[in-house]
Amino acid sequence: MEYDLATVSGLFGHAFSMWWIMIPAIMVGLVAGAVPGFAAHNTIIILLPLTLALNVELALTFMVSLYCASHLGGGIPAILVNIPGTGGAAATTLDGYPMTKNGQAVKALALCFVASVLGGLISSIVTLFALPMLSKVGYYIHSVEMVVVMLFGLALIASIAAQDMLKGLIAGAFGLMLGAMGADHIYATPRGTFGFLALFDGVPLVPALIGLFAISEALVMLEETTLVKQGSQSRGRVTWRESAKEVFHAFTYWWQIVWTSILGLIIGALPGAGASIASFVAYQQSLFFSKTPEKFGTGHPQGVIAPESANNGVTTGTLVPLLAIGVPGGSTAAVMMIVLQFHGVPFGPRLFVEQPQLAYGVIAVMAVSYIMMIPFMFPMVRYMSRITVISTVYLAPFIVAFTLVGAFVPRGFIFDMGVAVAFGVIGYIARKTGYHVAAILIGVILGPLIERSFLLAMRISGNDPMVMFSSTIGNVLWVMLILTLALPPLMQRRRAWLERQTPKSHAGPDA
Repeated sequence: MEYDLATVSGLFGHAFSMWWIMIPAIMVGLVAGAVPGFAAHNTIIILLPLTLALNVELALTFMVSLYCASHLGGGIPAILVNIPGTGGAAATTLDGYPMTKNGQAVKALALCFVASVLGGLISSIVTLFALPMLSKVGYYIHSVEMVVVMLFGLALIASIAAQDMLKGLIAGAFGLMLGAMGADHIYATPRGTFGFLALFDGVPLVPALIGLFAISEALVMLEETTLVKQGSQSRGRVTWRESAKEVFHAFTYWWQIVWTSILGLIIGALPGAGASIASFVAYQQSLFFSKTPEKFGTGHPQGVIAPESANNGVTTGTLVPLLAIGVPGGSTAAVMMIVLQFHGVPFGPRLFVEQPQLAYGVIAVMAVSYIMMIPFMFPMVRYMSRITVISTVYLAPFIVAFTLVGAFVPRGFIFDMGVAVAFGVIGYIARKTGYHVAAILIGVILGPLIERSFLLAMRISGNDPMVMFSSTIGNVLWVMLILTLALPPLMQRRRAWLERQTPKSHAGPDA
C-alpha cells in the first residue's frame, strides 16, 4: 500500500462515512470512562454480542471509538471529585483536583479535553505514517528495558517525597508492599493473601484505586460544605464564552501536548505497559523539564496536560503490537483481538498484505473519532463543572454507593467491595496524617509489573544481576533515569545560589 495524498484522504473519507456508529460509541465510551470500574474492556465485553453481529469493519470502528472516548472520560471525575475513572487518569488527580478546589474546574476540564483530543489525534497521525517503524519497538524492548521504563514511573514517588521525604518514601514502600500480595510470579507461592482466594492474583487494581481516591475523598468531603475551598471564585453557571475562552487558552500548551502524546505512543507500543505507566512517566518527565517544578501538585496546568495527553497517546500505541505481531498491548486490545479472530482477520505481516485498508483504516478511525469529540468539549466544560457547587452532604454518599458498584463490576466479587472499603480507610488515614495516597497507588500499580519483568530477566540470564546492564538501550535508559533523579536537586541548588548572588551583583555604589 503506497502512501500518497489520495490514499490518506481516502482512508479519512471512509472513516468519516461511518459517523453514524462512531457517535454512539463515543457517547458510551465517555460514560464508561467517567464511571470508576466500567473501563473500555469491560464495556466492550458487555457489548460483545453486538460487535460479533456486525461486520469486522463496523465492529472495529465501534470498539476503537469507544476505547478512545473512555480515555478522555476518565479524566472528568479525576478532576471534579478526585476519583480517576480509569487507571490512566490516576496521575491527573495530582493537579486536576487541586485546580477544582481552587475554583478552576472549568479551566482544568478544558485542559483535560484539549490535551486528550490533541494527544490522541497527534499520536494517531504519527502512527499512520510510522506504523512499520513502531511495530519493531516490541522487538528491541525486553524485560530488562521494561524494568527501567517502569522505574521512571516509580521515580515519581521521589518527586512526591520531595515535600516530605520520610513520609513520601514510607507511602511508596507501603504501596510496593501491598503490590507484592498474591501468588509469586515464578513458583506461584501465595504471599500475604491471608487465605483469601480472591487475592491470589494480587491486589485488585480497580477496588484499590476506588478505595484510595474515591471513598477516602468522600470521607474527607464530609468535613467541608462544598468541594471548592472557601474564598475561591467559582460559580455554578458558566457562559459559552467563558468555556470557549478556556478551551482556546488550553491550545497554548501545544508543545507539551505534542511531546507527551508521542511519549505515550511509544510506551503504549510496548506490550504490557499500558496507560497507567505512560501517564505517570509523562507526569514525572514534565516535572523534570518544567521551569517551575515546585508548582506541580498545587494545581499546575502542565500537571493536567501531561498525563492526559500521554494517556490518550497510548490508545494508538496499544494497537500497534496487535496489528503488527498479533500481541495485544493491553486488556482492551486483547478483547479486540477476540473479535478480530472471530471474523477470521489475520495478524502480523499478512494483515498488511491481505487487508491493508483495514490495518491502516483502524488508525484513521482513531484520528476521526478524536476529531468528532471536539464538539463535545464545549458543553462538557460548561455543564460538568457545576458538580463543584453541589453540597458534599449529598455528593459524598452518592460517590461511595456508586463507586462500590464500580468495585464489584470488573470481577464480580463481593470481596472486592470490602477491598475498596479497606483501601478507603487506608487512604483516609493517609490523607489525615500527611501521607500522599498517589505514592501508595504508584507502588500498588507498578510494583507487581517491575517484579514480573525483573524476575523474568533474572530467570533468562541464570540469575546473573549484570543482565540489567547488558543491553545498549537499557544502559541509555539507566543514564537517563539517573539524570532524571540527580539533576532536579542540583538545578534547585543552583537556582537558589543564583538568587542569593543576584542582589549582590546588582548592588549599586550607594549600597
